[in-house]
Amino acid sequence: MPTPITQGKNMEAKGSRGVISSLEATPGEPRQVVLLVGQLQVGGTEKQILLLATGLIRSGVAVDVVTLHSDGPYRDALEREGITVHNARFTGLSTGPMAFPRNLLAAARLIRLIRRLRPDVLHAFLYHAYVVGAPIAWLARVPVVVAGRRSLSVFKRVRYGSYTLERVATRLTRHVVANAVAVAEDARRVEKLPPEKLSVIYNGLPESAFLPAKPAQIITDLPIVCSVANLKTHKGHRFLIEAVALLAARGMPCTLVLAGEGPERDVLLRQAESSGVDLRLLGLRRDVEALMRRASVMVLASLHEGMSNAVMEAMAAGKPIVATAVGGTCELLSGRGLLVPPADPRALADALERVLRDPRLGASLGSAARAWALDNLNLDSMIDQHLVLYRRLLEERCAE
Repeated sequence: MPTPITQGKNMEAKGSRGVISSLEATPGEPRQVVLLVGQLQVGGTEKQILLLATGLIRSGVAVDVVTLHSDGPYRDALEREGITVHNARFTGLSTGPMAFPRNLLAAARLIRLIRRLRPDVLHAFLYHAYVVGAPIAWLARVPVVVAGRRSLSVFKRVRYGSYTLERVATRLTRHVVANAVAVAEDARRVEKLPPEKLSVIYNGLPESAFLPAKPAQIITDLPIVCSVANLKTHKGHRFLIEAVALLAARGMPCTLVLAGEGPERDVLLRQAESSGVDLRLLGLRRDVEALMRRASVMVLASLHEGMSNAVMEAMAAGKPIVATAVGGTCELLSGRGLLVPPADPRALADALERVLRDPRLGASLGSAARAWALDNLNLDSMIDQHLVLYRRLLEERCAE
């Protein structure tokens, strides 16, 4: 695994193979930044966009957020901070024969919008945003285009033409920012990105994530195993239910609390009922800190992952964490959490049992995780690193 980076206002991050480029401050300030994303539903990337946008505004940078196809709960949060959100109104290709002409009109609208806003930097997040945003920003003559890599390339392997579109977009992109060393290494290996075009900036946590919270009211006499993740197949909830069933068979029944929504909901309910697991599905929750304070142990059972905000928040809360050794989770929890192979319910049950039977181990892991999060997942540092990167890229662009 690549060496985890150390953050700071003038961060120099180096991976095990020299994949991470140095971010050094240079004169010149970005005046206007556009953050581009597909939608603003509840999710880790969308939350980071809110944090980045509000942080840039506080630093004196004008920010607009543009969605490709839909809004979501984070639109209201952004607008409460005085940040304008625009919707380009793209539509899915599965909507019928009119999808293509409608998307051409949407692309034209987006080009006109970008030309009107005249950003110094367009920063696109997630695959569809940078595949669409890079050529549109090029046509709109945006000086600097940045692509945000937030996940591993696993999902692209089953999508025909995904890599071709990505290679085209990357050629039009000035720089690529990954939110984990593992994500950067994946991009370097799969996309053959040169080191100078690739940087790592960890996600940031607001101060509230580190503050004490009143525990959520969950009525049970059993230890609480809690996971905060959308109910999707790749989050591995089915293996987590199996693991909790194994714990019950070992004489250690638990209450399993899942916060999140998604297509797996009914499947998970049926699985829990058939295996006798006390499952509480809470849906989307805003009181994540309170849920974590109530939990005995936090779990992430993902089959693949970029950089998990839920794991970061559990670290800030000082909770013991059991997680699968995938993506950036290894960087977060190395030596300060229990890591197990993905899709292995027995290993997951073993790790949960260790923490639940040994409170001192859990407390030690939680304390180490919180200390590391305080040093490395600071929101102000995340904002500063983006500003340093934007300045450097603008300076290089002007010097050409």
